[in-house]
Amino acid sequence: MEKLVEKENLDAFLNDLKKINKKIVMTNGCFDILHAGHVRYLKESKKFGDILIVGLNSDISVRALKGPERPINNQDDRAEVLSGLESVDYIILFDEISPKTLLDKVKPDIYTKGADYTEETLPEAETIMKNGGEIKFIKLVEGKSTTKIIDKIK
Repeated sequence: MEKLVEKENLDAFLNDLKKINKKIVMTNGCFDILHAGHVRYLKESKKFGDILIVGLNSDISVRALKGPERPINNQDDRAEVLSGLESVDYIILFDEISPKTLLDKVKPDIYTKGADYTEETLPEAETIMKNGGEIKFIKLVEGKSTTKIIDKIK
């Protein structure tokens, strides 16, 4: 999977990224069961720059965030499905609950998040702002969520 950046290659990848002088957009999430809301969100995110990096919560962090029954799909499968999307340029797995450490390393020009957040309620806002980045909020697709899919299956 050429879109997945391995942890041991992250520093070299970031150095190369800085040299190409492109506008970097980043977002993050679990993307456990990919649905139309995710696809639209990622397409909109990509419109803000040249390169879209998705910080993908690892299985460890998904369990910490969502509980012991999640993720439904393991991190390798979730990364492979995301890598099939035209809008996604790179994927970086992270184990922490928050992407703050990863955002501090990548220092994206633009960080996107769902419009269910505001700058005041977004935990990553301070990290983005201190690194000179900008935050863009993307309208969510009504009725589309992994939790709703799981509930429907049950």
